Amino acid sequence: MHHSVALKDEGMNLSKKEHVKEKKTKPDELVVLWTSGDREVALKMAFMYTFNSKRFKWGWKNVTLIVWGPSSKLLAEDKELQEHIVNMKDAGVKLQACKKCSDLYGVSEDLRRLGIEVKYMGKSLTDYLRDENCKVITI
Repeated sequence: MHHSVALKDEGMNLSKKEHVKEKKTKPDELVVLWTSGDREVALKMAFMYTFNSKRFKWGWKNVTLIVWGPSSKLLAEDKELQEHIVNMKDAGVKLQACKKCSDLYGVSEDLRRLGIEVKYMGKSLTDYLRDENCKVITI
């Protein structure tokens, strides 16, 4: 037996405008969480993408580099990487470092001298991760 069901409008006449989903705005903040102690990873990916994202304005209003873990020790010991950090800062990249990690490596003051904001980052990272206007990549 075939049953047909009539659907009623129930007075819910929706305009075309209401049928179109609101266009979401794209995130405009990039956070690069640099954790690797590998120098090649820093030079060939983390620094290159971070710097060029800001330099060429690839759709990011704000670009932040967070130095966390083994990367803090590497940065404190490597003059060439330090030069790249200065260039990023001059280009307008916001620089932050995890204080707990840099304290463990004994390099907090070295990072501060490079113009990096050294602070406890757990809450800040959580805020970045939860922010719909922000994209976080980990390297």
